[in-house]
Amino acid sequence: MAFRLSDEHRAIRDAVREFGENEIVPVAAEHDQEGKYPEAIRKEAAEYDFVAPNIPIEYDGAGMDKLASTIVTEELWRADPGIGSAVGSAGFGTDMIVEFGDEWMKEEWLPKIANGESASCSMISEPAHGSNVAGIETVADEDGDEYVLNGTKMWITNGTVADVGVVMAKTSPGEGHRGITAFLVPMDTEGVTTEKIDNKLGIRASDLAEVILDDVRVPEANVIGEVDQGFYQLMEFFASGRTSVAAQAVGAAQGALDSALAYAQEREQFDQPIAEFQAIQHKLAEMATNVEAARSLTYRAATQVEEGNQETAAQFSSMAKLFASEHAVDVADEAIQVHGGSGYVTDYPAERYYRDARITKIYEGTSEIQKNIIADRLL
Repeated sequence: MAFRLSDEHRAIRDAVREFGENEIVPVAAEHDQEGKYPEAIRKEAAEYDFVAPNIPIEYDGAGMDKLASTIVTEELWRADPGIGSAVGSAGFGTDMIVEFGDEWMKEEWLPKIANGESASCSMISEPAHGSNVAGIETVADEDGDEYVLNGTKMWITNGTVADVGVVMAKTSPGEGHRGITAFLVPMDTEGVTTEKIDNKLGIRASDLAEVILDDVRVPEANVIGEVDQGFYQLMEFFASGRTSVAAQAVGAAQGALDSALAYAQEREQFDQPIAEFQAIQHKLAEMATNVEAARSLTYRAATQVEEGNQETAAQFSSMAKLFASEHAVDVADEAIQVHGGSGYVTDYPAERYYRDARITKIYEGTSEIQKNIIADRLL
């Protein structure tokens, strides 16, 4: 299936690319080395509707379709995965609010997130439960017209910078995936504490944290959707989330390829640019082919998500995430090889793309989980 971007999609791509080149690339190394969260860039990106582009227009969002949102993600990560992650994840959990939240939730939080005033997070993973969402141990006990939440969430993007979070908790312990409920929890609620996770391999500009919920009380009005239906609600967004990670991988791979192309044409050996050597040309050709294949598969997955073909979207999103993430790491590895010794130091961005790309094989379902899903669909 061939994809031709519409004029609108091309305009969005060009706008994000220009923003990335002008605002992100010049400061990417600094934010990576210092592990500094790019709040100013996030707020500026919001002015151009690059933060949570999925938020509907009636809530001050851009109301972009899935393909447009995918392109935004790809271009942000092409500029720099760390800052791209920080900007692109500022609206984590908003899909759940848009689809299942009460009107007051939408009116109170969505405009703030869209305009960059606030950031959100989604709290699913726990120290002992990553891919196994059904096994989460955080509980929400009903107490009058309130729920009391207790548990620990791990690997939470935006954990220390978010103003509000979507928390998945067990309201019917012992019922597995059938007993999970989604809650809207302001991060300044008493009993919520966060601890930043440092020393990450990559995407260092993105905030990552452990979040502890200790007798956190929220009104029953903060239930998102229906009680005990959180798992089923969450399943509706996995295809979209995996497509987004595939877009991240494509962006990182393209950034690595860009750096390798530039270096190969400027670096000289034996009185000629190394781009003149067939060995280097073959590497670049294979890298470019894999990037384009990953992009095509990712755009197809985005189209399936937008069209609401749940079965097809689930299959293609897993394929896209698997293929794009695996090849992003391979492309970034080859980019370092093209750079030679220069690729092993921070003077060039190649090593940063290599470190940053690796996470795409892990979160939103590991490569192994994606293979399970794809095989299950096939069989």
